[in-house]
Amino acid sequence: METLHVSNHPLIQRDITLLRDRNCQTTRFREALERISLQLAYEGSSDLSIAKIRVQTPLEETVGSTLNDMVTLVPILRAGLGMVPPFLKAFPDARVGHIGLYRNEETLEPVEYYSKYPHALAESAVFLLDPMLATGGSAVTALTVLKKQGARNIRLVCIVAAPEGVKRVGELHRDVPIYAAVYDRGLNERGYIVPGLGDAGDRLFGTE
Repeated sequence: METLHVSNHPLIQRDITLLRDRNCQTTRFREALERISLQLAYEGSSDLSIAKIRVQTPLEETVGSTLNDMVTLVPILRAGLGMVPPFLKAFPDARVGHIGLYRNEETLEPVEYYSKYPHALAESAVFLLDPMLATGGSAVTALTVLKKQGARNIRLVCIVAAPEGVKRVGELHRDVPIYAAVYDRGLNERGYIVPGLGDAGDRLFGTE
């Protein structure tokens, strides 16, 4: 898919292996996920616009750069919360919204149960954060909600992406680039990404 950008950075490949390991303890899982998220924050923001400014060094005045774009982070609850701290390291002035989704057991489709967003999403570069892009249902719903709120410049950032989710997002939101640490084989009969890393939320918060 033209919208999919998969990192081939060796440090990300190392940390993905740590996340996959079923024996990886919660603390190390969080640390690895944060390192990957920080790298994706840099890769996913490579096209943000900048403005030139004057800055005084200890020796002389020179020209530097500052971000032109306002940045808004929107994690999908709850697993997306684990990606917020490293993104705030990259964007310390970023605003943070939240969207909560649950799956309707009859239709199997995501249902929004909570949302809170900063103002002026239309003027912001929005990073939608969710570790797992599996069926794409949650991502598509969240992207639809964000666009209804006025967001236009959106990036979807995930740790692991499956072909099914990438295809669904690409078909319904082809203007949204997807940044992923790894592109996996597909989904099993339960809808889990394989080989994957299990339930990212449970492993992140120690609720397995």
